[in-house]
Order: sequence, then structure tokens, then C-alpha cells
Amino acid sequence: MGKMQFNALVGGHTVIMDAPDRAGGEDQGPIPKPFMLTALAGCTGMDVVALLRRADKPLDRFDIRVTGEISKTAPIQYTSIHLVYEMHGAPEHEADSLAVVQRSQNELCGVSAMLKRALPVTWEVHYNGAEVFNSAGKVVVVEI
Repeated sequence: MGKMQFNALVGGHTVIMDAPDRAGGEDQGPIPKPFMLTALAGCTGMDVVALLRRADKPLDRFDIRVTGEISKTAPIQYTSIHLVYEMHGAPEHEADSLAVVQRSQNELCGVSAMLKRALPVTWEVHYNGAEVFNSAGKVVVVEI
């Protein structure tokens, strides 16, 4: 599409990819590699929302932050990925929310399953501002 821009038609939707000015592009869209992180967040996020809605335990707010560590030498690639699920909802839905994240990561999310074949994918869950799980398997218990 000119210089470094590529337009991809995905399911009838146009996705624009480009490089920044310093790399010869016009910065009209993100570079391709972060789309992998976006696909992972979208896949697991849709699992979580669908399962909680089906259980009639929706969240008030839900954000996923995903970061990837990249290699220092070519080919530049992700060497690990970490997700942080920020969930806010009724206190009595905390255990169910954690369970659906676990189910998404361990059984349902195909993007996560594919990526885990190539590199470590770790995650943590925060519910109403408190960390309640991390991928090391440690459940954080907060006594009140």
C-alpha cells in the first residue's frame, strides 16, 4: 500500500500494518509482531466474558494487559509472554472469575495453546484490585 504499509483482509475487516518513520514506513498502523499479543488477549478475553455471562456472573470491568519479552538478536522474536487479568465485579464472583481464566488458559484459548508450544506464557489475576493468582500456581490469600 506504499512504503511499508500492508493491509490485511481478515474476516471481511481491513487491518492495517505499517512501520514507524524511522524504519521506512509512515506509522499508519502497528508493526505486525504485536498482533500476536493482541490475538492472545482477544482470544482469552472472549473466553472469560462468554463463560461468565453464561454463568450469569458478569464483570463490572475487565482489562487484560499483555507484554512480551523479545530477543536481543535476529530474528527478533518473543521469548516469553505475560498476561495480567484485571477483573472487577461482585466479591462473590471472584472464585468463578478465577476458574474461567484457568479454563481459558488451560483448555480453551487456541492462541494461548499455540504460543505455549513455542515459549512460556504466564498470567496473573487481580480481582477488585488484589492479586488472587499468579502462574506459579500460588494462590494469594488475603485475610480480612
